[in-house]
Parts: sequence; C-alpha cells; structure tokens
Amino acid sequence: MRTLTLSLLLAALPTFAATCESISSLKLENGTVTSAAVIAPGAFQVPGAADGKGGKGKGPNPYANLPSFCRVTATLTPSKDSDIKVEVWLPASNWNGKYQAVGNGGWAGVISYTALADAIARGYASSSTDTGHVGARGTFALDHSEKLIDYAYRSEHEMVLKAKQIIENFYGSPIRYSYWVGCSTGGKQGLTEAQRYPNDFDGIVAGAPANYMIHLHAWSLWVYQAVHKTPNSFLETKDLQTLHAAALKACDALDGVSDGVIDNPRKCKFDPAVTLCANGATSGCLNADQVAAAKQIYTAATNPRNKAEIFPPLEPGSEMGWTILAGKQPADVAADTFRFVMFKDPNWDAMKLDFADIDKFDKTDNGLNNAINPDLSKFFGHKGRLLMYHGWNDQLIAPGNSINYYNSVAKKSGGVPKIDQNLRLFMAPGMTHCNGGDGPNSFDAVTLMEQWVEQGKAPEKMLASHSTAGQVDRTRPLCPFPQTAVYNGTGDTKDAASFSCKAQ
Repeated sequence: MRTLTLSLLLAALPTFAATCESISSLKLENGTVTSAAVIAPGAFQVPGAADGKGGKGKGPNPYANLPSFCRVTATLTPSKDSDIKVEVWLPASNWNGKYQAVGNGGWAGVISYTALADAIARGYASSSTDTGHVGARGTFALDHSEKLIDYAYRSEHEMVLKAKQIIENFYGSPIRYSYWVGCSTGGKQGLTEAQRYPNDFDGIVAGAPANYMIHLHAWSLWVYQAVHKTPNSFLETKDLQTLHAAALKACDALDGVSDGVIDNPRKCKFDPAVTLCANGATSGCLNADQVAAAKQIYTAATNPRNKAEIFPPLEPGSEMGWTILAGKQPADVAADTFRFVMFKDPNWDAMKLDFADIDKFDKTDNGLNNAINPDLSKFFGHKGRLLMYHGWNDQLIAPGNSINYYNSVAKKSGGVPKIDQNLRLFMAPGMTHCNGGDGPNSFDAVTLMEQWVEQGKAPEKMLASHSTAGQVDRTRPLCPFPQTAVYNGTGDTKDAASFSCKAQ
C-alpha cells in the first residue's frame, strides 16, 4: 500500500471537530472502535486479498482513484454472542454532508468494500457491516440464534447508529441526509430498515430485494427439484439455449422492437412444449421430462395443500441464467436456510423439501428474516422515499417478488396514488440479478434518489444503458411500474429518446 506519513496526511486534512486518529478513543454503546487511520489517495487495499483489490485480479482497481479518507473499523456486541464488524469511511475533504449505508449479498459475511468506494467517490461518508459473521455460508446460524438476529436486522441498525455517531463526531456537524443503497440481500436490508426502523433513513434504494427470504429459498429449491425429478429432467446449457431462442421467437417482438430482449415477460404467452422433440429428433429440442421441468420453473411455486403461491416464477427470457438454481447441486444460499436454520442438519437433502410445510417454516422464522410488512406509514410519514428496481431476467430472485411487495404496500396504503410520492418500482427488461444481462442495465438510482429526497422531484423515468466491451450500444428509459417503455414508432430503436413510458 502506498503510504504517506501520518503527520503529513493529518496536516492535509481540513479542520474538523476531531482528527481521524482521535476517533480511536470514541466510546460506543455495546461496541468498540478498533482502529482509525487516514488512507492516502488511491492507497486502499482490501484486507487479506492477495491482489489488494478483493479478488478483482486483472480487472481495474476500484480503489485506485479514491480520495484520501479516514477509515474507521469497529466491533459491535449488542448481545453476548454478537461479533459484528463495521467499517465507516469518512472523506478527508469535500464531504457532501450526507451519509450512505451500503448493503450486502447472500449470507453476507464480508464488508462491501467496492460499495463503500462508490459512496465516498460521490462525497458521502459511508458504512458497511459483515452482519456479524465471516464467510458466505449460513453455517454460522446453527445453534446461534443471536447471530441469526444480527444477520436478519440488528447488525444493520446498530451499524447505522454507530456510523452516525462517528460521522458527526468527526465532522462536528449534523448529517443533512441519510441514504441506504443495496441490492439482493442489500435490497432486503433496505426494506427491513423501512419496516423496522423507519427513522434511520431519508431515502432507500432497494434493488431485487430478497425480502421474502424463507419463501425465496424454498422456491429456489422448487427450481432445483424441477430438474432432478427424473434422470431425464436436467437441462444442460444447450437445452437452455433452445428454450431461450424459443422464448425470444415467441415474445421478443411484442414491444415492436426485435432486439433480443423481452420488454414485459408478463405479456408473453410462451409454452415450452413448442420445444418438445418430434419425429425422432434428438438435438435442438427437449424431451418430455425436460419440458415438464421448464414448465415448473416458469410456474409459481405453490403449497400443494391449498395451492397458495409461495413465490413467483422465473420469467421467459431468463433461461441462460438458470444454471445456478437449476444446477447439478442446490444453491447453498438457499439450502443453508433449511440445513442450518429450519432442520439444523448440515447433511439435509434438498430433494426432501416438502412445500406443504411452508407455513411451518414461516412460523419458525416468526418474521425474523421475512421482511414483508406492507405498512410503511411511519417511513412515508417523514417523507421517506423508497426506490425499488428489479431486472425482468433476474435468475436468482424472481422479479414478481418486487411487484408483489409493491402491490401489497399500495393495497395497505389505499392504492397506488397514495404511495406514488413515496415509493416507485422500476422493472428493467433483459437485466439479470442486480446488473448485467442483454438489456440496458446500468443506471444512476442514487442521483434520482437525491433529487427525490432533497428537491421533491419524483423520478418519472430512469435512463439505463447497455454496454459491450466498455462501449454503450443501447439506451432505454426504465419506467415506474406499471408503466413500460413503448417504442414511439420512429427513431433509432437503440436510443432512449425513441421510447415513451406508457401504461399497458
């Protein structure tokens, strides 16, 4: 790591209420500051990473252009079994007066360093937590109920309280606005904050939230079981290519543009039976068991006792991402919920999951990890803003989950007009989990959130772009649900200006 002497760095800092070094002695309730040090411009390296970049390898260094900042680490212990690691990064200059907490993915177990870097590059003071354990698996939850509580919600809230204390102590002035930004587990964490601690944030950006966690993880195994019912059920990559091509043939042009992206899969009437092998064919088609597996994946998981929906399905267009949930082995992120939380058996067999037991699982969870409370009145009551987004091609969390939660909040609040100034959902055609995919998938939700919270300007659309080899080759507006982007009939179909947001 490139370093300057501490004295030179401290001399370069603006005059704040406290020095970075002095934060080491700050007293935290149920917590301890373990270090506070000034990091030189571009000098940060991820602790323990061989390449210093968190495993980025030959890719660009995401920390190379960072300004100097005060890096604070802390350990929080709200329970006897808690060991929550937190980092707070404080820009040494040009602080924008605001705070941005950043979320995690999967079972967390690591500080979100690149998200911290994104935040301070914008001038934010920022924080991240490992949620109270180390490692990406759910093994920590076995017989550690307090650690599971830390993961579910307590670590984030405790982080927020301590981060705000550290920030205001360092700068000697109150935080003007506080934001949460996260996707997947980070999206769930954002919704959990809005539901449990509505005063923590002014604005929350929640992408592809894993908020119905118990149902999400049961459904993930619904997908896994679909391709393992018989020896002939499994879908190889070539079979997924066959399905994907057939889905695009059936639905790509429904929006008036043939671009390899299904704009609104809910408008798509695709039957995978069209791929069934006929007349002795054995290639470029699916056998009967594979067709049955695909139909199950395109269908919502349901409770066999009462036919109630457990979780919505994957959508047409997402097929090339099925290799994770419909793989040779069950996805650990889902199976670990049952191995270490529900059944407390590390050797539990995912093929034995009985979907008729979903109510029992919900009872066991008792609202700990399922963050589905539609009552956001307290968050909305102080003009809190919630911006959700989800890719239609999401291969890990079915996009209908975000629509379901949006609709539940609208119903609880008395209809969409009642929530329109506080909650907006953007569905991204062709986007996979959190980013990537064949459709426009790069957008600046943070700036839109800032304008919404600080200027009262609700986002009417979100400009998204798609790049190939680092070059933008397509732009498209993402529209507030239930609107979709519709081609105007003239103009470049790769230009966002040729589309308008309309209700369909």
